[in-house]
Amino acid sequence: MTTNTEEKTGEFRKEHYPLFRISRKILLASIGAFAIAQDEIEDFIDKLVDRGEIAEKDGKKLFQEVMERRKEHFQGREDEMRKRVESVLDHLNIPTKSEIEELTKKVAILSKKIDELKKAQVGVEKE
Repeated sequence: MTTNTEEKTGEFRKEHYPLFRISRKILLASIGAFAIAQDEIEDFIDKLVDRGEIAEKDGKKLFQEVMERRKEHFQGREDEMRKRVESVLDHLNIPTKSEIEELTKKVAILSKKIDELKKAQVGVEKE
Protein backbone atom coordinates (compact mmCIF):
# COMPACT_ATOMS: atom_id res chain seq x y z
CA MET A 1 0.00 0.00 0.00
CA THR A 2 1.47 3.38 -1.01
CA THR A 3 1.19 6.47 1.08
CA ASN A 4 0.18 9.87 -0.18
CA THR A 5 3.82 10.97 -0.01
CA GLU A 6 4.95 7.99 -2.06
CA GLU A 7 2.27 8.73 -4.64
CA LYS A 8 3.41 12.33 -4.87
CA THR A 9 7.03 11.22 -5.17
CA GLY A 10 6.11 8.83 -7.97
CA GLU A 11 4.18 11.58 -9.73
CA PHE A 12 7.15 13.89 -9.31
CA ARG A 13 9.52 11.35 -10.80
CA LYS A 14 7.27 10.71 -13.79
CA GLU A 15 6.58 14.39 -14.33
CA HIS A 16 10.15 15.70 -13.92
CA TYR A 17 12.19 12.79 -15.27
CA PRO A 18 12.50 14.36 -18.75
CA LEU A 19 13.99 17.49 -17.14
CA PHE A 20 16.53 15.34 -15.30
CA ARG A 21 17.35 13.36 -18.46
CA ILE A 22 17.84 16.52 -20.53
CA SER A 23 19.93 18.18 -17.82
CA ARG A 24 22.11 15.08 -17.60
CA LYS A 25 22.66 15.05 -21.37
CA ILE A 26 23.60 18.74 -21.35
CA LEU A 27 26.06 18.21 -18.50
CA LEU A 28 27.69 15.22 -20.20
CA ALA A 29 27.90 17.10 -23.51
CA SER A 30 29.56 20.03 -21.72
CA ILE A 31 32.12 17.75 -20.12
CA GLY A 32 32.80 16.13 -23.48
CA ALA A 33 33.14 19.49 -25.21
CA PHE A 34 35.55 20.67 -22.54
CA ALA A 35 37.71 17.56 -22.97
CA ILE A 36 37.70 17.87 -26.77
CA ALA A 37 38.56 21.56 -26.59
CA GLN A 38 41.45 20.86 -24.25
CA ASP A 39 42.78 18.19 -26.62
CA GLU A 40 42.42 20.56 -29.58
CA ILE A 41 44.32 23.32 -27.77
CA GLU A 42 47.08 20.91 -26.85
CA ASP A 43 47.28 19.60 -30.45
CA PHE A 44 47.39 23.13 -31.83
CA ILE A 45 50.24 24.14 -29.52
CA ASP A 46 52.10 20.91 -30.32
CA LYS A 47 51.85 21.74 -34.04
CA LEU A 48 53.25 25.22 -33.40
CA VAL A 49 56.17 23.66 -31.52
CA ASP A 50 56.72 21.03 -34.25
CA ARG A 51 56.82 23.74 -36.94
CA GLY A 52 59.31 25.70 -34.89
CA GLU A 53 56.99 28.68 -34.60
CA ILE A 54 57.32 28.65 -30.81
CA ALA A 55 59.76 26.99 -28.43
CA GLU A 56 58.64 23.92 -26.47
CA LYS A 57 59.07 25.83 -23.21
CA ASP A 58 56.85 28.64 -24.54
CA GLY A 59 54.32 26.08 -25.75
CA LYS A 60 54.02 24.58 -22.28
CA LYS A 61 53.70 28.03 -20.78
CA LEU A 62 51.03 28.99 -23.34
CA PHE A 63 49.07 25.81 -22.64
CA GLN A 64 49.16 26.50 -18.88
CA GLU A 65 47.99 30.09 -19.43
CA VAL A 66 45.11 28.98 -21.64
CA MET A 67 44.06 26.30 -19.14
CA GLU A 68 44.21 28.82 -16.27
CA ARG A 69 42.05 31.30 -18.17
CA ARG A 70 39.55 28.57 -19.02
CA LYS A 71 39.48 27.52 -15.38
CA GLU A 72 38.74 31.09 -14.27
CA HIS A 73 36.11 31.45 -16.98
CA PHE A 74 34.36 28.21 -16.01
CA GLN A 75 34.43 29.03 -12.31
CA GLY A 76 32.43 32.17 -13.06
CA ARG A 77 30.08 30.16 -15.27
CA GLU A 78 29.71 27.53 -12.57
CA ASP A 79 28.35 30.13 -10.14
CA GLU A 80 25.99 31.39 -12.82
CA MET A 81 24.84 27.85 -13.64
CA ARG A 82 24.30 27.06 -9.95
CA LYS A 83 22.06 30.13 -9.63
CA ARG A 84 20.07 29.09 -12.70
CA VAL A 85 19.61 25.53 -11.43
CA GLU A 86 18.51 26.84 -8.04
CA SER A 87 16.04 29.12 -9.82
CA VAL A 88 14.61 26.21 -11.84
CA LEU A 89 14.32 24.03 -8.74
CA ASP A 90 12.64 26.88 -6.90
CA HIS A 91 10.24 27.39 -9.81
CA LEU A 92 9.40 23.67 -9.79
CA ASN A 93 8.84 23.91 -6.03
CA ILE A 94 11.56 21.34 -5.28
CA PRO A 95 13.01 21.71 -1.77
CA THR A 96 16.73 22.17 -1.30
CA LYS A 97 18.87 19.74 0.68
CA SER A 98 19.11 22.19 3.58
CA GLU A 99 15.33 22.64 3.63
CA ILE A 100 14.83 18.87 3.75
CA GLU A 101 17.40 18.54 6.53
CA GLU A 102 15.68 21.33 8.49
CA LEU A 103 12.29 19.65 8.11
CA THR A 104 13.78 16.30 9.14
CA LYS A 105 15.10 17.87 12.34
CA LYS A 106 11.70 19.44 13.07
CA VAL A 107 9.92 16.12 12.47
CA ALA A 108 12.35 14.39 14.85
CA ILE A 109 11.68 17.02 17.53
CA LEU A 110 7.92 16.72 17.06
CA SER A 111 8.09 12.91 17.17
CA LYS A 112 10.01 13.10 20.42
CA LYS A 113 7.41 15.48 21.89
CA ILE A 114 4.57 13.19 20.76
CA ASP A 115 6.28 10.22 22.40
CA GLU A 116 6.67 12.22 25.62
CA LEU A 117 2.99 13.24 25.54
CA LYS A 118 1.92 9.61 24.97
CA LYS A 119 4.03 8.48 27.93
CA ALA A 120 2.57 11.24 30.09
CA GLN A 121 -0.97 10.32 29.00
CA VAL A 122 -0.39 6.63 29.80
CA GLY A 123 0.88 7.64 33.23
CA VAL A 124 -2.24 9.80 33.83
CA GLU A 125 -4.59 7.00 32.69
CA LYS A 126 -2.97 4.53 35.14
CA GLU A 127 -3.72 6.84 38.05
